[in-house]
Amino acid sequence: MAARRAHGSWRPSSGARRYGIRLRRFAGPATYRDQIGHLRIAHLTDQHVGRITPFEVQIAAAEMTNAENPDVVFLTGDFVCHSQLYLDQLTEVMRAFKGPVIAVLGNHDHWSGADEVRRALERGGVEVLQNRHTVITLRDQKLQVVGLDDAYTGHANRNEAIKGLRKDLPAIGLSHIAEEADGLWRHGIPLVLSGHTHGGQVTVARLHELALGMIGGHKYVHGLYGSRDHADRRDQHQPEGAVYVGAGIGAAVLPFRIGERGKREVTMFELGCEPGDFVEHHAEQEPLKGRKPTQATIERRAAAVVRKRLRREKNQA
Repeated sequence: MAARRAHGSWRPSSGARRYGIRLRRFAGPATYRDQIGHLRIAHLTDQHVGRITPFEVQIAAAEMTNAENPDVVFLTGDFVCHSQLYLDQLTEVMRAFKGPVIAVLGNHDHWSGADEVRRALERGGVEVLQNRHTVITLRDQKLQVVGLDDAYTGHANRNEAIKGLRKDLPAIGLSHIAEEADGLWRHGIPLVLSGHTHGGQVTVARLHELALGMIGGHKYVHGLYGSRDHADRRDQHQPEGAVYVGAGIGAAVLPFRIGERGKREVTMFELGCEPGDFVEHHAEQEPLKGRKPTQATIERRAAAVVRKRLRREKNQA
């Protein structure tokens, strides 16, 4: 592997500057300190490859990621944008990443056809986890990766994903919907990476927290929540882990992003490091109140997947 860059030494490419892609960096949970020497993981989410997000943005994000020499790249869903018209471009974007890439699917992937999206990812060299986990070896260190299928459309199955999970190996979770982290933490998974919200895209005057939190019902809107130092469980109110919600690369409806927290982003986690080892973008945040979807909402979302599939089949007949 190429020599690894020191923290803060990265300089944005012209593409990254042009498209306003931010590089954010965080330390990993304290749990990993005794399990991992050092691993650098990259997290990107919500590429939404399609007509709304220029292809050049996708390539600039991959180049930014590669410049950091991560040991592995994790992607947390919504690879397409309402259709299958750009699956070839999606495969090309995936091939632009260097090193291993592991992904989970999002709601747009199920709306557009999960099987077709998964095959496009796999053609690009990506391992897709749908309610299962895998063990990867990175620089002679083993890491379990638990991948949930999309919870928004009702496809997540935590029990299936953690079946056979080892207690003697470190684990990290991937879920398009951040609220699934609450359940994964209870199974010894101290860090979960997620997406879906795009960080709100408009973050001035905390509008993203109003729209996604109070109205949308999300506990986790953008950035780092929970606790990375939870070895002391005397305080039972302390979160059992941390979750990171990425702002994403693409967009599904409106392309603009206003406010620093809503900018497109690539995020690096330095596993084996701890908070204070280097300057982070922000510390852990308190979650919003949040609101679980009603049973009627869950059924409506699941029905939308079926309805869209039947429409595709009719159009292809």
